[in-house]
Amino acid sequence: MTESHGQAGAGGREAEGAAATAPGPGAVARAAGPDAGPGPAPATAPVPGPPASGPPAFAPDSLVLNRKLPLWYQVSQSLRASILGRPQGSPARLPTEEQLAAHYGVSVLTMRQALKELETEGLISRHRRRGTFIEPRARRVSPVRLLGSVDAIVAQQSGEATTVLGHGPTPVPGDLAEFFPGCAEVTCYRRLRRDGRSEEPTNWAENAVLPDIAARIDVADLERWPMTKVLRDVVGVKISRITDTVEARLADPVTADLLRVPLLSPILHYTGVTYDEEGRVVDVARIRYRGDRFAFSVTVEAH
Repeated sequence: MTESHGQAGAGGREAEGAAATAPGPGAVARAAGPDAGPGPAPATAPVPGPPASGPPAFAPDSLVLNRKLPLWYQVSQSLRASILGRPQGSPARLPTEEQLAAHYGVSVLTMRQALKELETEGLISRHRRRGTFIEPRARRVSPVRLLGSVDAIVAQQSGEATTVLGHGPTPVPGDLAEFFPGCAEVTCYRRLRRDGRSEEPTNWAENAVLPDIAARIDVADLERWPMTKVLRDVVGVKISRITDTVEARLADPVTADLLRVPLLSPILHYTGVTYDEEGRVVDVARIRYRGDRFAFSVTVEAH
């Protein structure tokens, strides 16, 4: 099993660790990353309101910045997850650069770089004098770009329609016994994700979660957010790291049926092992992706 992580620069002279509180139903404050260094308590910035004229602006989730990662990258990943996980009927217009910069606690220059990343990806379009808008046909499949951020995983898993196929206690599977020593059973969640527009199935997931953690999970949250976000931002698990493994496999009968692909056709099998601050494995995710709907990329920066 391999662990994907990268080392990145401190992100320049920005004020770091600033938190913002986002309004609206379902807005969830993000917990500080495990690598966040010591510093003053985060200052709460005012939530960006709508532009001076025009329709109401989309309100993104809040974010606590990690000083070990580039600020533009953290902001782009947080905003990407907010856009892809937005409720139906949310405003399509984003706040101004200045309002977003105040919301995230970064400079306008950093915010501009984050928005350029999302524009390149096709998630937003920018129009002089009109503003920045979420693209209605925004691409929802793009490579995961890992720079050591949990938000990268949240962003990659966001934006698809999710159906919980079932959940409940089950004996610890033999191939997962090494992750749950001393546990007789775990709580298993099975979910199917579909493209938000075409309804085409893209992947299905099984999560094995420690029973004491699962007791605090509202299944309805898993139809809106990825498991990683629910564990961190709703349940309050202090995630220290996630170890990822991606490998090529052949579709078994269950996967072929759920993903509507031929039996024994190539798929990508992702295993994500989530650890808390005490070193416990709290969740093991096994996700089967259609081979034409997933790409995996790891960036390692040398300093």
